[in-house]
Amino acid sequence: MVKKAKENINPAKDKLSSSDKKHVIVLFNDDFNSFDYVIECLVEVCDHDMTQAEQCAFITHYNGKCDVKNGNVSKLKPLKDRLIEKGLNVNIQ
Repeated sequence: MVKKAKENINPAKDKLSSSDKKHVIVLFNDDFNSFDYVIECLVEVCDHDMTQAEQCAFITHYNGKCDVKNGNVSKLKPLKDRLIEKGLNVNIQ
């Protein structure tokens, strides 16, 4: 019988600071940006491939919103700002 090594669990180490926690950029549906424009923005700003950007655009259209990028806030904030500059309705959650 093989004994398992005991893991050192440090509760303080398991807690993530707010800047380390995973957040998402959420894209919300609107009535003025075209599918093609939204797809172009997601490819350019979020580095999506065409298929991923198209899927996000359709999910946003039919569900009202879609998570388009995840990561920590420091990584997402510049992307969110660029998407807002391009006229998309997004926020970080």
